[in-house]
Amino acid sequence: MVEIAAAKVSQRPHNQEAKPDLNEVVRSLLNTLSDDERKNLAKEILGQQKAQGTVSVVEESELLKGFISDSRNRGLAENSLVSYRSVLKRFSEYQRRRGNHIAKIDSSVLEGFLSELRELGFRYNTLSNYYSVLSSFCEYLVFRGLKDANPVPAFEKRYLRSYKKMKPPTIRKLISVEEMARLVNSTMNARDKAILVLLAKTGIRRGELVNIDMGDVDWTDLSIRLKPHPKRSNPIVFFDDETSRALRAWLRVRPSRVDAGCQALFVGETGKRLMRSGVYNMVTKQAEKAGFHDPDSRRTEDHFTPHCFRHFFTTMLSRSGIDKDLLKELRGDARRDSMDVYRHIDPEELRKAYLAHVPELGT
Repeated sequence: MVEIAAAKVSQRPHNQEAKPDLNEVVRSLLNTLSDDERKNLAKEILGQQKAQGTVSVVEESELLKGFISDSRNRGLAENSLVSYRSVLKRFSEYQRRRGNHIAKIDSSVLEGFLSELRELGFRYNTLSNYYSVLSSFCEYLVFRGLKDANPVPAFEKRYLRSYKKMKPPTIRKLISVEEMARLVNSTMNARDKAILVLLAKTGIRRGELVNIDMGDVDWTDLSIRLKPHPKRSNPIVFFDDETSRALRAWLRVRPSRVDAGCQALFVGETGKRLMRSGVYNMVTKQAEKAGFHDPDSRRTEDHFTPHCFRHFFTTMLSRSGIDKDLLKELRGDARRDSMDVYRHIDPEELRKAYLAHVPELGT
């Protein structure tokens, strides 16, 4: 294929005295090829370069840029793309240390990478996430014609799925209503207090929280319309008077901390939208001060993270006797069967149930 393409270029007229520009030669070559020929050429060139060890970091950069663009076009959230970049950056560094191009992925590479991650102390959830990203990347390479098959699923089945079966269930930190009240009242920072109260009173995920815009809050109905999320079926969450007071206290100081034009409800130190990492750092810092988070412990039950608010919300409403279907709707759980899809819950009934069962925190 390479020889045929080169022959096509040699047939094109050119000035014998002038040295041809390499980029112009490449463009001329590509213009003479059909789509199938371009795909086959790219595949052949990459194969030769991998065999010779001449693939450059720049080419890797362009490949990764294309993958991220492809993932965005497939509808992945920006937070997911941040995770994709992080995983592939570490994998690229691993490959580079071994003189491999990032696209050279086979069972031996996957096994070596897994061994390195485990030596670094990575746990199952992180390992699963890493190999999910690598699988998606391999699927992209297959789609682009740069790889014949995706080796990751078979590798996961052998080395990760059996490991998952042996993995004990995650035990999350659960604190009482009194302890939660102490946590949310442990800070005088208006923004931080509003975040803590909102998480405790709604059980929303931190990714959902950071994506809330000013216009998403309905102050008349005391509700928030969340952005679409693959794990959420009901985008509306309610909040009570305690949460309203905490949010309004933050809104009184927000204008002095936000960049012009930023519509995010919660902003960071730079005045721009608060990041997921910012929520995590704030929550764990406050929880550590209150005695609920031990950063040095390897036990999950000694850690209080943003997801623990969702655990608290679910447990406390369940203990208060709320109907199970109403609790699922408040959590926004994905509807898993046809009966869930056709089951309609009256919003006013849901609001009344929420207000009757959500715990008071004395803010």
